[in-house]
Amino acid sequence: MKIDPESRALQGMSSFLAFVALNVIYLAACLPVVTIPAATSALYEVTMRYSDDESGHPVKDFFPAFGRNAGRATLLGLCLAVPMLLLGASAVFWAAHPSVLAAAAAVIATIAAVYLFAAFLFAMALTAAYTTAFRQALKNALLLPAAEPVRTFGILLIPVALVCITIVLPMFGVILATIGFSIAAYATAFLFRSVFARRS
Repeated sequence: MKIDPESRALQGMSSFLAFVALNVIYLAACLPVVTIPAATSALYEVTMRYSDDESGHPVKDFFPAFGRNAGRATLLGLCLAVPMLLLGASAVFWAAHPSVLAAAAAVIATIAAVYLFAAFLFAMALTAAYTTAFRQALKNALLLPAAEPVRTFGILLIPVALVCITIVLPMFGVILATIGFSIAAYATAFLFRSVFARRS
């Protein structure tokens, strides 16, 4: 019996295993926590490249992208993630108080935190796709969620849906740990590419 290396079934299995490996590598790269921006930017770079007619090699290209994007991605991540986390903590604090003003403050803080989370994702994707200066990348990341509300909703919906499914069905965490992040990034890559094509 001959096995055709060009068969769709074999190529599909090869792609599946590559995304499993990419997911594991991404999670390992995120373990120091401070490397999350660089790892996320590298993940977006390889998945955006792969979403463009399946060019590139996701696993092989991850670490070069990680090293290339590390400095700028980390700075952008600090500028956006730190205030996002502070706003999230503020939202939790105000939500614990029964007054109307506290509830309003909690809603405003939540909306601001979600907006900054979207800006963080855009910043990582911009770092992956372009070599613009830090200040320009930060400005673009802050403006794009407002300029592209529909696509931003889709970009946010994917990670939020994964978290919600995992909370409701804890066993889904196994899928998240094996292939969830890489597939989510691949799905999001099409939205990022659409936004960048419209704005270029």
